[in-house]
Amino acid sequence: MACAGCGERVAMRLALQVLGSDTVFVIPACCAAVVDGVFPYSAMGVPMLHTAFETGASVATGVRASLDAQAQHATTVVVWAGDGGTFDIGFQALSAAAERNENILYVCYDNEAYMNTGVQRSSATPAGAWTTTTPANMPKARPKKDILAILAAHRIPYAATASVAFPEDLMAKVARAKGIHGTRFLHILAPCPSGWKYEPDLTIRLARLAVETCVFPLVEIEAGAPPRLSYTPPSPRPVAEYLAAQGRFAHLTPGAIASIQQVVEQEWARLQSIQE
Repeated sequence: MACAGCGERVAMRLALQVLGSDTVFVIPACCAAVVDGVFPYSAMGVPMLHTAFETGASVATGVRASLDAQAQHATTVVVWAGDGGTFDIGFQALSAAAERNENILYVCYDNEAYMNTGVQRSSATPAGAWTTTTPANMPKARPKKDILAILAAHRIPYAATASVAFPEDLMAKVARAKGIHGTRFLHILAPCPSGWKYEPDLTIRLARLAVETCVFPLVEIEAGAPPRLSYTPPSPRPVAEYLAAQGRFAHLTPGAIASIQQVVEQEWARLQSIQE
Protein backbone atom coordinates (compact mmCIF):
# COMPACT_ATOMS: atom_id res chain seq x y z
CA MET A 1 0.00 0.00 0.00
CA ALA A 2 3.02 2.31 0.03
CA CYS A 3 3.61 4.89 -2.68
CA ALA A 4 6.18 3.90 -5.30
CA GLY A 5 9.65 4.91 -4.14
CA CYS A 6 8.64 5.31 -0.48
CA GLY A 7 11.73 5.88 1.67
CA GLU A 8 9.97 4.72 4.82
CA ARG A 9 9.50 1.22 3.40
CA VAL A 10 13.21 0.92 2.67
CA ALA A 11 14.00 2.02 6.22
CA MET A 12 11.54 -0.48 7.70
CA ARG A 13 12.92 -3.41 5.70
CA LEU A 14 16.49 -2.60 6.76
CA ALA A 15 15.53 -2.16 10.41
CA LEU A 16 13.57 -5.44 10.55
CA GLN A 17 16.56 -7.36 9.18
CA VAL A 18 18.46 -6.32 12.30
CA LEU A 19 15.70 -6.30 14.91
CA GLY A 20 14.34 -9.77 14.13
CA SER A 21 11.13 -11.42 15.23
CA ASP A 22 11.45 -10.77 18.98
CA THR A 23 10.29 -7.19 18.52
CA VAL A 24 7.12 -5.26 19.26
CA PHE A 25 6.36 -2.17 17.19
CA VAL A 26 4.28 0.77 18.40
CA ILE A 27 3.16 2.93 15.47
CA PRO A 28 1.29 6.20 16.01
CA ALA A 29 -0.74 7.82 13.23
CA CYS A 30 1.52 8.15 10.17
CA CYS A 31 2.08 6.70 6.69
CA ALA A 32 3.52 3.52 8.22
CA ALA A 33 0.32 2.88 10.18
CA VAL A 34 -1.63 2.80 6.91
CA VAL A 35 0.95 0.90 4.86
CA ASP A 36 1.45 -1.87 7.40
CA GLY A 37 -2.27 -2.60 7.49
CA VAL A 38 -5.31 -1.72 9.55
CA PHE A 39 -6.21 -3.75 12.66
CA PRO A 40 -6.18 -6.75 12.95
CA TYR A 41 -3.94 -7.27 9.93
CA SER A 42 -0.29 -6.36 9.43
CA ALA A 43 2.34 -6.89 6.74
CA MET A 44 5.21 -6.61 9.21
CA GLY A 45 5.43 -10.17 10.54
CA VAL A 46 5.93 -9.00 14.14
CA PRO A 47 3.49 -7.73 16.79
CA MET A 48 2.39 -4.17 16.09
CA LEU A 49 0.16 -1.76 17.97
CA HIS A 50 -1.59 1.23 16.42
CA THR A 51 -1.67 4.23 18.75
CA ALA A 52 -2.96 7.78 18.76
CA PHE A 53 -0.74 10.44 17.18
CA GLU A 54 0.56 11.81 20.48
CA THR A 55 1.04 8.58 22.41
CA GLY A 56 3.80 6.56 20.73
CA ALA A 57 6.38 6.81 23.50
CA SER A 58 3.89 6.47 26.35
CA VAL A 59 2.28 3.35 24.86
CA ALA A 60 5.75 1.87 24.26
CA THR A 61 6.56 2.56 27.92
CA GLY A 62 3.51 0.54 28.94
CA VAL A 63 4.38 -2.30 26.56
CA ARG A 64 7.92 -2.38 27.98
CA ALA A 65 6.59 -2.55 31.55
CA SER A 66 4.20 -5.36 30.63
CA LEU A 67 6.95 -7.40 28.96
CA ASP A 68 9.28 -6.87 31.91
CA ALA A 69 6.55 -8.04 34.29
CA GLN A 70 6.43 -11.25 32.24
CA ALA A 71 10.23 -11.57 32.34
CA GLN A 72 10.43 -11.01 28.57
CA HIS A 73 13.34 -8.62 28.97
CA ALA A 74 15.00 -9.56 25.66
CA THR A 75 12.10 -8.35 23.52
CA THR A 76 12.84 -5.04 21.83
CA VAL A 77 10.11 -2.39 21.98
CA VAL A 78 10.24 0.03 19.06
CA VAL A 79 8.29 3.20 18.37
CA TRP A 80 8.18 3.78 14.61
CA ALA A 81 6.89 7.28 13.95
CA GLY A 82 6.98 9.99 11.32
CA ASP A 83 8.25 13.50 11.89
CA GLY A 84 4.79 14.80 12.78
CA GLY A 85 4.44 12.23 15.55
CA THR A 86 7.98 12.90 16.76
CA PHE A 87 8.96 16.54 16.26
CA ASP A 88 5.47 17.89 16.96
CA ILE A 89 2.42 16.01 18.20
CA GLY A 90 4.27 13.17 19.96
CA PHE A 91 7.12 15.21 21.37
CA GLN A 92 5.74 15.61 24.92
CA ALA A 93 5.48 11.83 25.41
CA LEU A 94 8.88 11.28 23.78
CA SER A 95 10.59 13.87 25.96
CA ALA A 96 9.01 12.44 29.10
CA ALA A 97 10.10 8.90 28.19
CA ALA A 98 13.62 10.11 27.43
CA GLU A 99 13.82 12.00 30.73
CA ARG A 100 12.89 8.77 32.55
CA ASN A 101 15.30 6.81 30.31
CA GLU A 102 12.64 4.26 29.44
CA ASN A 103 14.04 1.12 27.84
CA ILE A 104 12.63 1.71 24.34
CA LEU A 105 14.02 2.32 20.86
CA TYR A 106 12.35 5.32 19.24
CA VAL A 107 12.76 5.56 15.46
CA CYS A 108 11.68 8.65 13.55
CA TYR A 109 11.48 8.12 9.81
CA ASP A 110 11.62 11.71 8.62
CA ASN A 111 9.96 12.71 5.35
CA GLU A 112 9.84 16.33 6.48
CA ALA A 113 6.08 16.98 6.45
CA TYR A 114 2.70 15.51 7.34
CA MET A 115 2.62 13.36 4.19
CA ASN A 116 -0.19 10.97 5.13
CA THR A 117 -2.70 13.81 5.51
CA GLY A 118 -1.77 15.89 2.48
CA VAL A 119 1.77 17.32 2.76
CA GLN A 120 1.34 19.91 5.50
CA ARG A 121 4.27 21.70 7.15
CA SER A 122 5.83 20.17 10.27
CA SER A 123 8.70 21.46 12.38
CA ALA A 124 10.86 18.96 10.46
CA THR A 125 10.14 20.76 7.17
CA PRO A 126 13.31 22.55 6.01
CA ALA A 127 13.42 26.30 5.45
CA GLY A 128 12.33 27.34 1.98
CA ALA A 129 10.26 24.23 1.28
CA TRP A 130 6.85 24.16 -0.34
CA THR A 131 4.03 22.34 1.43
CA THR A 132 0.26 22.74 1.12
CA THR A 133 0.35 25.00 4.18
CA THR A 134 3.49 26.85 3.06
CA PRO A 135 2.76 27.52 -0.63
CA ALA A 136 5.42 28.65 -3.10
CA ASN A 137 4.66 32.33 -2.55
CA MET A 138 4.99 31.85 1.24
CA PRO A 139 7.44 28.95 1.77
CA LYS A 140 8.51 27.87 5.24
CA ALA A 141 10.66 30.57 6.79
CA ARG A 142 11.85 28.86 9.95
CA PRO A 143 14.69 26.29 10.00
CA LYS A 144 14.16 22.62 10.66
CA LYS A 145 14.06 21.68 14.34
CA ASP A 146 17.28 20.03 15.53
CA ILE A 147 15.57 17.00 17.02
CA LEU A 148 18.81 15.05 17.51
CA ALA A 149 20.34 17.78 19.66
CA ILE A 150 17.13 18.04 21.67
CA LEU A 151 17.08 14.31 22.41
CA ALA A 152 20.81 14.28 23.14
CA ALA A 153 20.21 17.05 25.69
CA HIS A 154 18.16 14.50 27.66
CA ARG A 155 21.46 12.60 28.16
CA ILE A 156 19.97 9.41 26.76
CA PRO A 157 22.40 6.52 26.14
CA TYR A 158 22.30 6.68 22.35
CA ALA A 159 21.06 8.95 19.55
CA ALA A 160 22.00 8.85 15.88
CA THR A 161 21.03 9.87 12.37
CA ALA A 162 20.82 7.47 9.43
CA SER A 163 19.87 7.46 5.76
CA VAL A 164 18.26 4.82 3.55
CA ALA A 165 21.04 5.50 1.00
CA PHE A 166 23.64 4.19 3.47
CA PRO A 167 22.17 0.80 4.45
CA GLU A 168 25.27 -0.59 6.18
CA ASP A 169 25.50 2.49 8.40
CA LEU A 170 21.77 2.39 9.13
CA MET A 171 21.77 -1.29 10.05
CA ALA A 172 24.89 -0.93 12.20
CA LYS A 173 23.19 1.85 14.15
CA VAL A 174 20.02 -0.21 14.61
CA ALA A 175 22.18 -3.07 15.92
CA ARG A 176 24.05 -0.70 18.23
CA ALA A 177 20.80 0.73 19.56
CA LYS A 178 19.26 -2.70 20.01
CA GLY A 179 22.09 -3.74 22.33
CA ILE A 180 21.81 -0.71 24.63
CA HIS A 181 19.54 -0.44 27.69
CA GLY A 182 17.55 2.77 28.07
CA THR A 183 16.09 5.26 25.65
CA ARG A 184 17.62 5.11 22.18
CA PHE A 185 16.69 7.48 19.36
CA LEU A 186 17.28 7.01 15.63
CA HIS A 187 16.51 9.79 13.14
CA ILE A 188 16.27 8.30 9.63
CA LEU A 189 15.90 10.51 6.57
CA ALA A 190 13.23 8.87 4.37
CA PRO A 191 12.51 10.80 1.14
CA CYS A 192 8.89 11.00 -0.07
CA PRO A 193 8.27 11.20 -3.84
CA SER A 194 4.78 12.69 -3.58
CA GLY A 195 5.60 15.28 -0.92
CA TRP A 196 9.05 16.24 -2.21
CA LYS A 197 7.86 16.23 -5.85
CA TYR A 198 10.34 13.94 -7.57
CA GLU A 199 10.18 10.73 -9.63
CA PRO A 200 9.99 7.57 -7.48
CA ASP A 201 13.20 6.07 -8.89
CA LEU A 202 15.23 8.94 -7.41
CA THR A 203 14.62 8.12 -3.72
CA ILE A 204 18.02 6.63 -2.96
CA ARG A 205 19.82 9.25 -5.08
CA LEU A 206 18.17 12.04 -3.10
CA ALA A 207 18.84 10.36 0.23
CA ARG A 208 22.50 10.09 -0.75
CA LEU A 209 22.65 13.70 -1.98
CA ALA A 210 21.28 14.89 1.36
CA VAL A 211 24.33 13.34 3.03
CA GLU A 212 26.88 14.19 0.34
CA THR A 213 25.82 17.88 0.39
CA CYS A 214 26.03 17.88 4.23
CA VAL A 215 22.34 18.80 4.50
CA PHE A 216 21.80 15.64 6.61
CA PRO A 217 25.05 14.57 8.33
CA LEU A 218 25.38 11.01 9.63
CA VAL A 219 26.32 11.20 13.32
CA GLU A 220 26.16 9.30 16.60
CA ILE A 221 25.83 10.75 20.11
CA GLU A 222 26.38 8.65 23.23
CA ALA A 223 25.15 9.74 26.65
CA GLY A 224 25.13 13.43 25.77
CA ALA A 225 28.73 13.46 24.50
CA PRO A 226 29.59 15.59 21.44
CA PRO A 227 28.37 14.16 18.12
CA ARG A 228 30.71 11.86 16.20
CA LEU A 229 30.53 11.73 12.42
CA SER A 230 30.02 8.18 11.10
CA TYR A 231 30.53 9.30 7.50
CA THR A 232 32.39 12.23 5.96
CA PRO A 233 31.81 13.08 2.29
CA PRO A 234 35.17 13.04 0.44
CA SER A 235 34.23 16.34 -1.19
CA PRO A 236 30.89 17.93 -0.23
CA ARG A 237 28.65 18.57 -3.22
CA PRO A 238 26.74 21.84 -3.77
CA VAL A 239 23.41 22.02 -1.97
CA ALA A 240 21.88 23.25 -5.25
CA GLU A 241 22.17 19.70 -6.65
CA TYR A 242 19.98 18.38 -3.86
CA LEU A 243 17.44 21.20 -4.06
CA ALA A 244 17.15 21.17 -7.86
CA ALA A 245 16.03 17.53 -7.89
CA GLN A 246 12.91 18.33 -5.82
CA GLY A 247 9.85 20.22 -6.98
CA ARG A 248 9.19 21.48 -3.47
CA PHE A 249 12.18 23.83 -3.87
CA ALA A 250 11.52 24.86 -7.50
CA HIS A 251 10.45 28.39 -6.46
CA LEU A 252 13.75 29.22 -4.72
CA THR A 253 15.79 32.10 -6.12
CA PRO A 254 19.58 31.87 -6.56
CA GLY A 255 19.93 34.12 -3.53
CA ALA A 256 17.78 31.83 -1.39
CA ILE A 257 19.80 28.80 -2.48
CA ALA A 258 23.02 30.62 -1.63
CA SER A 259 21.66 31.39 1.85
CA ILE A 260 20.81 27.72 2.41
CA GLN A 261 24.30 26.74 1.24
CA GLN A 262 25.83 29.17 3.75
CA VAL A 263 23.80 27.72 6.64
CA VAL A 264 24.75 24.17 5.67
CA GLU A 265 28.44 25.07 5.44
CA GLN A 266 28.36 26.74 8.86
CA GLU A 267 26.78 23.69 10.49
CA TRP A 268 29.17 21.32 8.71
CA ALA A 269 32.17 23.38 9.86
CA ARG A 270 30.86 23.21 13.43
CA LEU A 271 30.52 19.43 13.28
CA GLN A 272 34.00 19.05 11.82
CA SER A 273 35.51 21.23 14.52
CA ILE A 274 34.03 18.94 17.16
CA GLN A 275 35.80 15.95 15.59
CA GLU A 276 39.22 17.56 15.92
